[in-house]
Amino acid sequence: MNIENLKFDEKGLITAVVQDALTREVLTVAYMNQESLEKSLETRETWFYSRSRQELWHKGETSGNTQRIVEIKYDCDGDALVVLVEPAGPACHTGSVSCFSESLLTGEASVDEAADLSDYRILKALEQVIADRERERPEGAYTTYLFEKGVDKILKKVGEEASEVIIAAKNRDQEELKWESADLLYHLLVLLREQELPFKEVLGVLDKRHMEKK
Repeated sequence: MNIENLKFDEKGLITAVVQDALTREVLTVAYMNQESLEKSLETRETWFYSRSRQELWHKGETSGNTQRIVEIKYDCDGDALVVLVEPAGPACHTGSVSCFSESLLTGEASVDEAADLSDYRILKALEQVIADRERERPEGAYTTYLFEKGVDKILKKVGEEASEVIIAAKNRDQEELKWESADLLYHLLVLLREQELPFKEVLGVLDKRHMEKK
């Protein structure tokens, strides 16, 4: 579908639901006109149309909290968009990760105790740091050391950290388990990078298994 085939409303606007591409958390809901959508596609960063100011605005232009566009999807009627992004900072002007931080069901476990998906963004950030280390090989960095030693060294560390996780769990030592689990995740991400296997493909397997069990 071309932009011209999308259904903009009588004011020339279309609703854009912005989601974190990694966590799928809804970050904000804004509006685009044809020009802002074209600029978004051209720059691969979000541009919206402000109904109050009646002008285009580039998300993060002043705050630095830009949103790099990964994908833009439209619904079956062609009158709404879902914009998947990699945010460089909070989406909300209040400083919150998402504009949707308040609940009408306050106190219910299903909402109040739900996992904060933004917490998992650190995995994406860590994956990027590891990729940068492999490419740049800064002197003295531990990750550089692992890549220079090669796959056998990385595999050895994954095995060692897995053993440490097992020992911590057997000892019922939550503090130790927390730290050893972090070490295991880090070394696993290094291994995946060495094998040129994106972490999202691992997540894709988990997602597929989850969907198959529904």
